Amino acid sequence: MQAQIGDEGIQPPGGGSEQAPAPANATLFLNVRVFDGKSAMLSPPSSVLVRGNTIEQVQPSPIDASALEKVTVINGQGRVLMPGLIDAHWHAFMAAIPQQVLMTADSSYLQLLAAREAEATLMRGFTTVRDMGGPVFGLKRAIDEGVIVGPRIYPSGAFISQTSGHGDFRFSFEVPRTLGGPLSHSEVIGVAAIADSPDEVRLRAREQLRHGASQIKLVAGGGVASPYNPIESTQFTEPEIRAAVEAAENWGTYVSVHAYVPRAIQQAVAAGVKCIEHGHLIDELTARLLADKGIWWSLQPFLNDQDAPRLVNPVSQKKLLQVFAGTDNAYKLARKFNIKTAFGTDILFDAQLTNRQGAQLAKLTRWYTPAEALKMATGDNGELLSLSGYINPYPGRLGVIEPGALADLLLVDGNPLENIKLIEDPAKNFVVIIQPRTLS
Repeated sequence: MQAQIGDEGIQPPGGGSEQAPAPANATLFLNVRVFDGKSAMLSPPSSVLVRGNTIEQVQPSPIDASALEKVTVINGQGRVLMPGLIDAHWHAFMAAIPQQVLMTADSSYLQLLAAREAEATLMRGFTTVRDMGGPVFGLKRAIDEGVIVGPRIYPSGAFISQTSGHGDFRFSFEVPRTLGGPLSHSEVIGVAAIADSPDEVRLRAREQLRHGASQIKLVAGGGVASPYNPIESTQFTEPEIRAAVEAAENWGTYVSVHAYVPRAIQQAVAAGVKCIEHGHLIDELTARLLADKGIWWSLQPFLNDQDAPRLVNPVSQKKLLQVFAGTDNAYKLARKFNIKTAFGTDILFDAQLTNRQGAQLAKLTRWYTPAEALKMATGDNGELLSLSGYINPYPGRLGVIEPGALADLLLVDGNPLENIKLIEDPAKNFVVIIQPRTLS
């Protein structure tokens, strides 16, 4: 939480008794207007009772706190209560670490930096992230056990790439790769896993599942940050992608792929993937395919503005401009065909940009209403997370305020459905952040 809580309302940090109160069994919000993660409207003044990790009651009439033992009462004073935000494309290990440092520093140092950024992520109101590549299994465990503070993490583990693919970040002295030879540095630290046949892809996917991946991430096309492959390239073959899909489905979960161009997207869909990451250079035919097949599209509002990554490599900079040019059309096609669209930021290698995580979400109002944008980052993203099936690390509904849902909540000073820019300044506008500890 960002503030201490008293029966008379919300007290600023440092206020009240110096002695910490006994842990409460329940939290009761009074006089809050609820954005439930699904509706375009706020509720009338309501009461919300949280018991343990879940929401027990949501009702317009007051709930009597005297009947509850060890309850913390929060008088919302008409503020908005909404679900915690969900970033569906985050890299908890790499978001705030410069790429050069990532490739050269000791891994224990990098994990400490990632832990610091995890706490900052939560305090920006992002109570859950779907991590789309990186060694975050230890970070997730430390958060779940209460050792450190951070969001719930749905981990993919190392993203799986072909040789020369977007996930091939080997140094020149690590090439060529030989079967049975040593792993590259990025593979050793758990960022990427290189595979070049259906059998190898299947093996690497199973390894991530063994570590605790909730979904598998494959690199199925060219990317921006990798200078050795064209963004137009199609990577892997259909049988290779299908091998990962089969491994994931045997564990009750799914594969999501990085791809920008139609051919790479179409091949991935044919192989059975459930979600496309990026896709900014899509065409209308392929967008219709996603709609017809019910494929999720995890799309990011990449624009040539203050939130753009700072790339010094001229090859990567040129590819980034291609992505910028496709963003507006991609969102228009997502709306036109009513594709199941997820919100994510994909911030990489830049600690300054991580502070703009909420601002990235606010940019969606270029194509959506504030209510639609917030629904995408709460209820819709929660639906995507549920695709991990019986290996879901946090069983329960996320991104909604309803009885039985997990109680990840934000109390906002203002109405984000009228002014979504409130989420750009979480320190000022998020009065309370609640994320009950849930051991996986």
